[in-house]
Amino acid sequence: MDKYIGKILDNRYEILQVIGTGGMAIVYKALCHRLNRLVAVKILKDEYLKDDEFRKRFHAEGQAVAMLSHPNIVGVYDVSRSQNTEYIVMELIDGITLKQYMARKGAMSWKEAQHFVCQTLKALDHAHERGIIHRDIKPHNIMVLRDGTIKVADFGIARIAAEQGGSLTNEALGSVHYIAPEQARGHKLDARADIYSTGVMLYEMLTGQLPYDGDNPVSVAVKHISARATMPREINPDIPETVEKITMKAMCQDIDKRYHTAAEMLKDIEEFRKDPTIVIDFVPLTPEEIEEEYNANNNSEKAKRILDEDWDEEPESFWQKHGSKVVIGAAVLLFLLGLYTLLTAIFGGGNGDVAVPKLVGLDIEEVLQDEQYNMFTIKEVERKFSDEYDEGEIISQSPEDGKTVREGSEITVVVSSGAKEVEIPDVHNMSEKQAKIELETRHNLKVEIKYEKSDEVLKDYVIRTEPEVGEKISEGDTVTVYVSESVEEEKIKMPEITGLSEANAKKAIEEAGLTVGKVSEKESTKKKGIVIEQSIDVDTEVEKGATVDIVVSAGKTEKEPEKETEKKPVKEPEKQPEKEPEKEPEKQPEKEPEKEPEKEPEKQPEKPVDNTKSKTISVKLPTSPETLTVVVKVNGSEVYRATHKASEGSANITVKGSGTMPIEIYIDGKLHMQSNITF
Repeated sequence: MDKYIGKILDNRYEILQVIGTGGMAIVYKALCHRLNRLVAVKILKDEYLKDDEFRKRFHAEGQAVAMLSHPNIVGVYDVSRSQNTEYIVMELIDGITLKQYMARKGAMSWKEAQHFVCQTLKALDHAHERGIIHRDIKPHNIMVLRDGTIKVADFGIARIAAEQGGSLTNEALGSVHYIAPEQARGHKLDARADIYSTGVMLYEMLTGQLPYDGDNPVSVAVKHISARATMPREINPDIPETVEKITMKAMCQDIDKRYHTAAEMLKDIEEFRKDPTIVIDFVPLTPEEIEEEYNANNNSEKAKRILDEDWDEEPESFWQKHGSKVVIGAAVLLFLLGLYTLLTAIFGGGNGDVAVPKLVGLDIEEVLQDEQYNMFTIKEVERKFSDEYDEGEIISQSPEDGKTVREGSEITVVVSSGAKEVEIPDVHNMSEKQAKIELETRHNLKVEIKYEKSDEVLKDYVIRTEPEVGEKISEGDTVTVYVSESVEEEKIKMPEITGLSEANAKKAIEEAGLTVGKVSEKESTKKKGIVIEQSIDVDTEVEKGATVDIVVSAGKTEKEPEKETEKKPVKEPEKQPEKEPEKEPEKQPEKEPEKEPEKEPEKQPEKPVDNTKSKTISVKLPTSPETLTVVVKVNGSEVYRATHKASEGSANITVKGSGTMPIEIYIDGKLHMQSNITF
């Protein structure tokens, strides 16, 4: 069990699992409790922690790289040191290395290769402008995200390794295939070393193979200095000639004829993208010119030349002190006797030396029974859960494949115990954010969010999961989380009910899915009991269940004069003419309708106004233009008009109404939102 798993560094970073191991450090997946996000934490190995000078340089380089901020560079969040640890906190990348992608894909189309190279060059240009040279550009240090974006990692780390004397050791086996000639000679470096390595990567993506290969790092380094690579179009004729020239110019052994900056190379690629007929003014070096360049640069005096650019001088490493001798000796006499001993100490050599085979991905039982591995002692040291390798397959090995060791040497391997099973927890009715934290950080599962309507679960809360609660899946598998979104209520067109009897009107309202509201009476020439008004206009779209108020006819009040004629005979003599009571009813109906609206009929229409309620709505404003005119209409009538600044972000507007009414919001004359509002 790793000693860091489960620990919390600086009361902030909880170490969850190992996600990678390098020559100098181990990379862990961790949870930052302060910001509640997953991060990658690179912790120095114990052997480096003992060197105080190395720790200081590591810390200083980490802080310098943390100042880089570019979408194609892995972000560095924090650099921390304590008595027992030295670590860098970085952006956690969900993807694979470009080397892994190339292994799966093989040779790429020139368009896809340029897609990756352009992003790499943009990252390098950003770093170079700030005086930071990567020194170890290779596909192993470039991460490919799911959307095709790349991120360059390990800026500044190569410089530290070089200062520790790590040039072209066994750890450099992967790097030496991408090393610039001046780096192999031990000269000081500038940005053009990164350009050369980028050119080698482009060559490999276009052709599916490396430009130089050999039995050991020194032979590969010598070829970078003294050999001419096969032209890419000889391997893949589909490569455009201009793309070939761009590649070979980036890989030119003559540093003065190479691209001087990442921006310069990027410009040529972009111009070719726009116009494939353009011609790059570059002629690859001939073998004779390469030999002349080799002899000139390995002259004892010229090897000491200093480049014009004012780059910081690097402390001398082992290779800087002795590399020139090793390379020249290897090229002239295939290792002079004196240098042979030195190279044997670094790379291994002599009778009985064998290359370590690749065991990663093989079944441990088959490896132990296979006679071709009998020359090694293979020892299983640990079993770990793995979602990448099946149970029994080898996850990692030490020494790594390709290194040279003595026959009979021990190879230790870590074997997969299969994917760890996880029981789906109950996240029902949790918020979307809480559910993701529970599943991703606590149970190491991937989460896919889907939205669906629900009448039972609040908006933005979890309805259910697939697989269901209690089911077991492998760690790292995907769980689909269904989250509630607001239910859009059914819209109903208001039917016409005026002219119907009160009973039939109520029935029509209910059959339409609406609710009968207040029923009031009003004098009218219509027959008593007939609906003469409805609170919602015909064909207006309203939400299901909206309340509809109606006004029914009370008929004419012609009987009131008859009541007066019945009373008057009691008070007045019987001789009073009978015509007078008949005339009074004729006059009074004309006067009484004018008086009665002041008492009762006119008050009835005012009652809905008394029931009006205020409601404040928030209108999100566009970011442009700077000044906006907002107009609000309720039930077709304009109730609000004002000018707002886009910088306000939103406008809070109070409107009045009753029941459910249609609302329209216009911004600068354009319909911004149309809905119904319930007061």
